[in-house]
Amino acid sequence: MLSARRLTVRLARPAVPGAPKVLGNAYAAEIMSNEPASIRIMSVDDHPLLRAGIAALVENVPDMRVIAEAANGREALTQFRAHRPDITLMDLEMPEMNGLDALIEIRREAPEARVIVLTTYSGDVQALRALRAGACAYLLKDTIHKDLRDTIRAVHAGRKSISPEVSFQLAEHATDDALTAVEVRVLGLIAEGNANKEIAARLSVTEDTVKGHVRNIMSKLGAKDRTHAATIGLKRGIIGL
Repeated sequence: MLSARRLTVRLARPAVPGAPKVLGNAYAAEIMSNEPASIRIMSVDDHPLLRAGIAALVENVPDMRVIAEAANGREALTQFRAHRPDITLMDLEMPEMNGLDALIEIRREAPEARVIVLTTYSGDVQALRALRAGACAYLLKDTIHKDLRDTIRAVHAGRKSISPEVSFQLAEHATDDALTAVEVRVLGLIAEGNANKEIAARLSVTEDTVKGHVRNIMSKLGAKDRTHAATIGLKRGIIGL
């Protein structure tokens, strides 16, 4: 009768040529190492319900999992440094530090970082800023239920992705004459409800200078009046609230 020691040794040897030479825990580890790793995701949004919705979308998906969450840009930086996710889902409008600034800082520290912007804004200017800052994808929040998982896989595979609505906006305004930094500032002050005299005082310029900026803004944006210019600026992401 074989001893327990000899029985164990015989079971540990391959039964047929070419079979694995190590069984038990080591063999299990070898099998596990051959399985595709899950895509590790960080979700950044100041709305807990949105973060919960994203977690639910990937909860039962075998090739991805949420490993970290953050409610603003500063938290995103801390969590990114701690977890180094494969994919970061980044909102743009957040308190303390906005998503664009967080994206810039993350990409400065980790140029290989892959960030997908999730936003409610389809404006071309805001999208262009995010893409120039290094975003790999730009996805509207009202499409995440059907598009998010495929977008995550695409970006993880090294591809870029932009929502069709955003692509249309980018194409439509590709040849537009961009506002100068001063004109953007003036437009922002118009959106806040300031009159030309108040804007002049804020910028330490004459009222006539402000009027000239307003004319240029309306011409470049194709706006009918000041209110229309502010509306266009908000819609395209030239200015924020």
